[in-house]
Amino acid sequence: MKDLRIVFMGTPEFAVASLAALVSAGCRIVGVITAPDKPKGRGQQLMTSAVKEYALEHNLPVLQPTNLKAESFLTELKKLKADLQIVVAFRMLPEVVWSMPPLGTFNLHGSLLPQYRGAAPINWAIINGEKETGVTTFFLQHTIDTGNIILQAKEPITNEDNVGSLYERLMVLGAKTVVKTVKLIANGKVTTLAQKEVSPLKAAPKLFKETCEINWNQPATHVYNFIRGLSPYPAAWCVLNNNTFKIFKAKIDTTTFAFGNIDSDNKSYIRIGCASESILIEELQVQGKKRMKVEDYLRGNTIV
Repeated sequence: MKDLRIVFMGTPEFAVASLAALVSAGCRIVGVITAPDKPKGRGQQLMTSAVKEYALEHNLPVLQPTNLKAESFLTELKKLKADLQIVVAFRMLPEVVWSMPPLGTFNLHGSLLPQYRGAAPINWAIINGEKETGVTTFFLQHTIDTGNIILQAKEPITNEDNVGSLYERLMVLGAKTVVKTVKLIANGKVTTLAQKEVSPLKAAPKLFKETCEINWNQPATHVYNFIRGLSPYPAAWCVLNNNTFKIFKAKIDTTTFAFGNIDSDNKSYIRIGCASESILIEELQVQGKKRMKVEDYLRGNTIV
């Protein structure tokens, strides 16, 4: 593995785990490609990506292209003379980039492909009530998330998991799988498997604010999965008594009453009716305020 010249591409914390695992395994990282710095917060100060922070701390060369097809970037990328490129939580690459290294470019995806192709696989697996997911490494090709599979590793989803807890486990599992994949490639022992088209094929499209609104006219189990599948980010939301609330934690209650109706003692609980059974809200955030337990919110507010 030490002889391979590797270019790593990634941006968020999820990608840092894989990059760190490669460095710890003694891989030769000749370049790191990550997103440009972005202004953030009230002061609009430029913020660097988690991957850039790690790369700078470990003296790894960093490139931050705004245009992946720009000649200036392609020239710099060619100069790195990579044998292999690895993509973890980055953005869609043009063919001129992913086809550049002689050993190809592989991606780490947070699902068991072909299921949950798309931008939010961890969220949608929980939203859909799956009991198992995992990670996949695969070689890039023209259509996104459809390349030949190198390795897969499975991970159970518990009924108490939310995106935050599952994300942490898949991040670690993914890092281990990335290193195993590089070892196979370095030793010339990699074999691949074409993705089979299965039915039904479940997608994992990007999440938008309107996607995250709670529909109470569903069984409580669906609403419960929806809430934990969006917690802690981007968070499921609803409007109660003309206020917009993000809901971070809830549990199913066997009480049944009209969907969308609110029941509360204005002291310790808020219960919302669903199509069957109901949901007890445990942690929420009203617009403009901090996240809090429902009893803390009710100390200074009424809901019914």
